[in-house]
Amino acid sequence: MAEDSSTPTPQPPPPPPPITEQEEPRPPPPITEQEEPPPPPPITEQEEQPPPPITEQEEPPPPPPITEQEEQLPPPITEQEEPPPLPAAPMTAEGRSLAAMMEKESSSSPTTTPPKSKQEVVETEQEKPLVKHNIPQSLISFKEESNIVADLSEVERKALQEFKKLVQEALNNHQFASKEENKQTPEAEPDSDKSTEIKPPPEEENPEKQAVAAVEEAKEEVFIWGVPLLKDDRSDVILLKFLRAREFKVMDAFTMIKNTIKWRKEFGIDRLVDEDLGDDLEKVVFMHGYDRDGHPVCYNVYGEFQNKELYQKTFSDEERRMKFLRWRIQYLERSIRKLDFKPGGICTIFQVNDLKNSPGPGKRELRLATKQAVQLLQDNYPEFVAKQVFINVPWWYLAFYTMISPFMTQRTKSKFVFAGPSKSAETLFKYISPAHVPIQYGGLSVDYCDCNPEFTIDDPVTDITVKPATKQTVEIIIYEKCIIVWEIRVVGWEVSYGAEFVPDAKDQYAIIIQKPTKMAPADEPVVCTRFKVGNLGKVLLTIDNPTSKKKKFLYRFKIEPFSD
Repeated sequence: MAEDSSTPTPQPPPPPPPITEQEEPRPPPPITEQEEPPPPPPITEQEEQPPPPITEQEEPPPPPPITEQEEQLPPPITEQEEPPPLPAAPMTAEGRSLAAMMEKESSSSPTTTPPKSKQEVVETEQEKPLVKHNIPQSLISFKEESNIVADLSEVERKALQEFKKLVQEALNNHQFASKEENKQTPEAEPDSDKSTEIKPPPEEENPEKQAVAAVEEAKEEVFIWGVPLLKDDRSDVILLKFLRAREFKVMDAFTMIKNTIKWRKEFGIDRLVDEDLGDDLEKVVFMHGYDRDGHPVCYNVYGEFQNKELYQKTFSDEERRMKFLRWRIQYLERSIRKLDFKPGGICTIFQVNDLKNSPGPGKRELRLATKQAVQLLQDNYPEFVAKQVFINVPWWYLAFYTMISPFMTQRTKSKFVFAGPSKSAETLFKYISPAHVPIQYGGLSVDYCDCNPEFTIDDPVTDITVKPATKQTVEIIIYEKCIIVWEIRVVGWEVSYGAEFVPDAKDQYAIIIQKPTKMAPADEPVVCTRFKVGNLGKVLLTIDNPTSKKKKFLYRFKIEPFSD
């Protein structure tokens, strides 16, 4: 706040207020009290930010990069991503280009700890001291709430107990059963069928035990995602999903679970899981690896629908769209049943949506199918998504998102992250280790069906940001005779790569393993090399980035024993 002395005191004030450090009056007219605008602070999460879609962005100088922070919203909405820098309004109305939006995407780049071995890895950058690269354990700004009852607040525990009581009463009264199921009552046996054989009188039973047994027998048993309701502590995890989807409003959550159970029966979910719906869409949706917090990662590749034959076969009429929806629900159900619903377990999925070459908004059939799927999934699969990351976002998607966003809750939209083509790999690396990111998305993980005898997703990867017009050299120090195997990748290449072995002995010459070669974007995305080391020394891997853009340099290595 500016000092009070910025405004001269009136003559005479009755009585004058206290004045501190008053300035000399100036000839010009009185200056109104005004503050100098403070420098814009780092953007943090805000409450209930409406569209435009939330993007991972980088603030232009002088403000620092946008940071992802946690727990900024009042409960129960605690999963808010950082908001866009402009006031809340559809971006299309502001006339901003997608290119401008993409320039603001987050540029933070995590790194991974190199594999432990007898060899020491040293990373040096031209004219800079040794820099150590470490990957944070988790960079997901949205903090998933605990599903352990002891971690809940008093209000949440009370809501869960009330919810369980309502569900128990519904099970006792068969409220989850369909009308047809309730009509099915066992027929009484006619008296003529009863045996005339005289039987000894049954042993007297405790009336209380008989009453309890009758209640237990009358209870309805309901399974949802393979978990029987109220049979064990997995039910608490299921019920918490519905409560959080309805902001811990017990009656709303109860209505939601009743509708979900009804829909599952009408849709025939239990039968659908075992149906054979073909494998035409196996490249459209697939699971691959895990994110940094252990969530399984599901990839949705919309660009596959550029194939006109596949598009027509999938969306051309209502029957085909329904078949696609059934296939997608089946895939989701099978994936969900592999999750761990025990308290503290991983019971959500990390979604990656690849919009590269995706059909545009003019495809009416795709719009109808998407709208139907979004509503159905939101109503019947609450809190199963840890994060929704959209990569390779095209210019038209903002308008499309504006159309479908009214059908999504604010809590659902708070989990969304958007990245343009130039930032897609970098954004994925924030949440998923490069060892788990498929090669087609900038990582080092091959398809499980491919043969890669050297490395697996269990082998850690180090990623380094190579600044524009600089060189980055990695030194792998060798302490014994061995065979060293490494693979490297620079996302998008446009750099020169070279490798050499420098022995410790001064009377020996360096060995050129890879002559510095300019790598083009069309070149092989990953280079793998094996080298037999007979002397102590070090292997130098050098990346020269002559461009004006930052580059992501990925590498990993392992040591194999070697004997003469």
